[in-house]
Amino acid sequence: MKRHLLSTVAVLGLFVASTAHGQDTGDNMKKLQAFQSTGTSMDFKTIEQTGDNADQLRKNLEQIKLPEGFKIDLFAVVPDARHMAVGPQGVAVFVGTRKQNVWVVTDRNKDRMADEVKQLAPSIDFTIPNGVCFSKDGFLFVVEQNRVLTLPAAEFFYESPDVAVGEVVPKGKLIPASEESFNHTARVCRIGPDDKLYIALGQPFNVPPEGKLDLFRKEGIGGIIRMDRDGKNREVYATGIRNSVGMQFNPANGELWFTDNQVDGMGDDIPPGELNRATKAGENFGFPWFGGGHTRTEEYKDAEPPADVVFPEVEFTAHAADLGMDFYTGSMFPQKYRGGVFSAQHGSWNRTQPVGARVMFTPVNEDGTAGEAEVFAEGWLTASGEYIGRPVDVETMKDGSLLVSDDLAGAVYRISYEK
Repeated sequence: MKRHLLSTVAVLGLFVASTAHGQDTGDNMKKLQAFQSTGTSMDFKTIEQTGDNADQLRKNLEQIKLPEGFKIDLFAVVPDARHMAVGPQGVAVFVGTRKQNVWVVTDRNKDRMADEVKQLAPSIDFTIPNGVCFSKDGFLFVVEQNRVLTLPAAEFFYESPDVAVGEVVPKGKLIPASEESFNHTARVCRIGPDDKLYIALGQPFNVPPEGKLDLFRKEGIGGIIRMDRDGKNREVYATGIRNSVGMQFNPANGELWFTDNQVDGMGDDIPPGELNRATKAGENFGFPWFGGGHTRTEEYKDAEPPADVVFPEVEFTAHAADLGMDFYTGSMFPQKYRGGVFSAQHGSWNRTQPVGARVMFTPVNEDGTAGEAEVFAEGWLTASGEYIGRPVDVETMKDGSLLVSDDLAGAVYRISYEK
């Protein structure tokens, strides 16, 4: 088995060296890396799962339309719920946010509803911990605005305010501090079939100025980077990406698929959102020369684009804000859905007639290409143009059901199928 299956103590030894970057890599981080208690209270921040709010969320779900045989239920009340990571042991679901919390959702009696939602690791100060992902051997990775942490045995240690933790990338080293922004900093991550950590780094502009391109290309900003699980051997895997907030590897062939949010301010119907497929390292996906699909940006319309641009597998409705995605690996859903891509559309802001706020399904052909995308779940955007929810991420559960997170409603839903 790989080196990462060594004891937790040995693995954490890889990370102890870096402890002097910013406020919350101080005393608490030093203590946690030395397996010492921080004295943080056992009085966890927990979220009520019953009452008027939960009842209203269930009532709202009556408006959601699904294909025949499917149903949607409230799985958990989770404030600001963004990207999710299902624990490999099936003990808990970890949910990131664009604020300061990571939540742990536990269904202890397996009735397919959360019994408990509580704060993860209150002894750690997180900053935009949107990106959460698991390795198969149980390491949770948390990608923040400008730091990457790993929590070995997260499904065990989450019961305590103190957790085993290591710094994969120290604070201020994921991107240059000069490039920290309030925009496009919700990172996502996955562990690839090569056992490396992949991270999407959105660039902060609508369309970046030419003077930033060399720096962004070098650092992987506006692209996808990969590194060893201990942070070593970092490299830029893909470029030409505006702001990807969803990616997953195709289990059939190991190729990396990802969504991308495209340029605003070009009109209601252009440019399209994207679902992309990376077949090898080093590919360029066209931004900023292309604002989405084959649509050229005004800022770079006279510049010669790279000759080897890879265009998207699927073009989605413009400005629907395509975010989290997952390949369906379960057996609960009908054969039609197995091996295909579910993806969440957060919903538009830059459009006179709003669109999105739904879950899409894209079949994948035997040759690895995409089939025709279709709407799978919709209704969070009402006929009057009001959002009652904004889907962010989708994740397949061990029983084959599909979780959908919603940061507007502060909820995680469960979609299941019965014959």
